[in-house]
Amino acid sequence: MLTLEDIFKSFKLPLTEKRKKLIAEAYEFAESAHDGQKRKSGENYIQHSIATAITLAKIGMGSKTVAAGLLHDVPEDTAVTLSELEKNFGKEIANIIDGITKLGKIKLRASREEYFLENLRKMFLAMAADIRVVIIKLADRLHNMRTLRYLPPEKQQRIARETMEIYVPIANRLGIGEIKEQLEDLALQYLNPRDYENVKKLRTENYQKGEKYLKQAIKELKKELKKSGVPVIDIYGRAKHLYSLSLKLKRYDMDIARIYDLVAVRIIVPEVADCYEALGIVHKKYHPMVGRIKDYISLPKSNGYQSIHTTIFGPDGKILEVQIRTQKMHDEAEFGIAAHWIYSEREKMGWKKFIFKPHGDKVPKKELEWVRQLRDWQKEIGRDDEEFVEGLKIDFFKNHIFAFTPLGDIIDLPEEATPIDFAYAIHSEVGNNATGAKADGKIVTLDHQIKNGQVIEILTSKENKTPSRDWLGFVKTSKAKSRIKRELKKEEGY
Repeated sequence: MLTLEDIFKSFKLPLTEKRKKLIAEAYEFAESAHDGQKRKSGENYIQHSIATAITLAKIGMGSKTVAAGLLHDVPEDTAVTLSELEKNFGKEIANIIDGITKLGKIKLRASREEYFLENLRKMFLAMAADIRVVIIKLADRLHNMRTLRYLPPEKQQRIARETMEIYVPIANRLGIGEIKEQLEDLALQYLNPRDYENVKKLRTENYQKGEKYLKQAIKELKKELKKSGVPVIDIYGRAKHLYSLSLKLKRYDMDIARIYDLVAVRIIVPEVADCYEALGIVHKKYHPMVGRIKDYISLPKSNGYQSIHTTIFGPDGKILEVQIRTQKMHDEAEFGIAAHWIYSEREKMGWKKFIFKPHGDKVPKKELEWVRQLRDWQKEIGRDDEEFVEGLKIDFFKNHIFAFTPLGDIIDLPEEATPIDFAYAIHSEVGNNATGAKADGKIVTLDHQIKNGQVIEILTSKENKTPSRDWLGFVKTSKAKSRIKRELKKEEGY
């Protein structure tokens, strides 16, 4: 059973008494709020909250984010209100939790049209003016995937597909490899169980065969690097994740002998210059395979990933991949944008390794790769809109709002849009026959300005109804205006 102490042990950054106090208070509050609630697994609900908080602590998030992780399901699943959370934990944490609650409404519907998936990804990011909201949702989803076996098969399929099509691309775009790879493996288990079992078996058999060889290679490389005076923070072996192995096996007709990075040696060094010096030592000891050297330090991947990859003929001529990177590159590869909150260079007071150091919970603007990452993402999606790209900011959708239909579909609208704009965005007939509207279950006027994340229900008349000329005075979308004018012209000669 997970405890508060497990959260403290998972932290990547030093914990002051003040931070420990905040997390302990959030834990006690969440435990009390969820008292008596059980998960489908039969566990006390608080176990999910703790697991979410542990993931956040492990990827280097700050105490406020971890506290919000503990409290993230409180407003939605208990009688405690958001205002009570704000009273106890302040506006910043309450705002994060409010964003999480809104994101919780997003569901992947049966349709898989690309425009919908694009809209859904945009929705995720647009709803989260504070990027910590998205990171907490990723941690929340990770634990939900780990306990997916307790749900009915149809829910398993829906949640696994949602994970692969929405959460995995977002984790990748944020560069959080630690979460992305786990989500992919967990989703594969439900989306293609036969593939999952076959690949798992192949990996286990081949890793066990190569484990002794891997240890030998690490021992010899460690000795050579030490002899040459190259400083090494860490050197270890890692096995390829199941999903990426599955994709590679399909490319190579399931021939695992052609996959050279099933296991890899990872060398972590302090400085960029050490990476290239270490590469020279590795190649001096073992012959490199021609055409298999990839320098992602000089040319990083689109999500910011940096490392040198080389494939060598190791001990006894066996083929092995070696990855060389700095500690900073490693942390950013594993934790992505989360590392920006807490990463600093070596302490000046004698620390021999790079360590995490608190810088507060806001990402330093100079370090953000956000705009570049989203620009790359838009290119991948295939949208060519210079105005859109130029307008990207951390709150890059501030001129847009996203509202839900009662069935969970997402409607993208301009700021200050009204229920009438919403109605015409669904269908002309819905707009023409609109008689009233509800926002989050409460009756609102037809000129009500919709807020981001609201669930809007349009009340219609069964009899054919003509739009009101007054609507033209407050609608915001060109679609609504043109449809209203067309109907008025048809009915009244307008």
